[in-house]
Amino acid sequence: MGLCGVVVVFSAGVAAALVAAAGGAQQLSPAFYDATCPALQSVVRRGVARAVRREPRMGASILRLFFHDCFVNGCDASVLLDDVPGNFTGEKNAVPNANSLRGYEVIDAIKAQVEASCRATVSCADILALAARDAVSLLGGPNWTVPLGRRDARTASLGAANADLPPPDASLSTLLRMFGNKSLDARDLTALSGAHTVGQARCAVFRAHIYNDTAAVNATFAADIRARVCPAAGGDGNLAPLEPQAPDAFDNGYFRDLIARRVLLRSDQALYAGGGGADNGTTDVLVRAYAANATAFAADFAAAMVRLGSLSPAAGTAAEVRVNCRRVN
Repeated sequence: MGLCGVVVVFSAGVAAALVAAAGGAQQLSPAFYDATCPALQSVVRRGVARAVRREPRMGASILRLFFHDCFVNGCDASVLLDDVPGNFTGEKNAVPNANSLRGYEVIDAIKAQVEASCRATVSCADILALAARDAVSLLGGPNWTVPLGRRDARTASLGAANADLPPPDASLSTLLRMFGNKSLDARDLTALSGAHTVGQARCAVFRAHIYNDTAAVNATFAADIRARVCPAAGGDGNLAPLEPQAPDAFDNGYFRDLIARRVLLRSDQALYAGGGGADNGTTDVLVRAYAANATAFAADFAAAMVRLGSLSPAAGTAAEVRVNCRRVN
């Protein structure tokens, strides 16, 4: 069941309440650029639409770029910074990001268009937040109101990226702890994991799950992936869709795959034990609910994205509006 046409529009007050509930320190508002850059949202959407038309997978890549930014010291576009020798080593080459994160050039192109209209006004962090929303909706997922007003970091942290981003073999208890550290709960975790209804993963990332977790993986599915995509040795960079039935459609198919035990990542299957596992009660219930009701998933995903987007850098952190997303001014 697709989600195309589902619009989750939060009023400024509701959006602010979601931000406040997530503990956001930044004062974010959907109207932040209404006077200073009124064409912003249409410029961003056009840029994302061009990229997704060229390569539908890019929608998932932009969404993942946003998550990997926000989960490391808040939504501050630190993930976009190139290394500065003698100053800092950035996040692009962290273990979860190296040879994996994509879409930097899409954000660069959008930023250039925005700068042509609104010089030194719109942060890279806000462009990335809007681009993630547009990527989801262009793939048939929900639309939502994006609170704006983020600032861009002047540094990045390889160590924080390695420590804060959930690994693909994480257990449910680890996922709940890591999301809880960001003031995100089990509902947020389950809904945001639904982003894996689009995109692809490398053999090296899912080999252990497909070969070793025999009790947790559908045997026919595992045999097919082993034969077509992921040999026991070699082929580390071979790609498989995270949701094989409709890999470029943002829908609730991921949750049906969890119930059928037809997912690539150990950390995904951890959300659903089918009644087993002492701490799977809440996530099992949510997985079943989202598998049965695409509209419920859409609403919870949109709300979770607003809360994710409200994650702020620590108070007092130096910030600016970068002119070039890859380097500080």
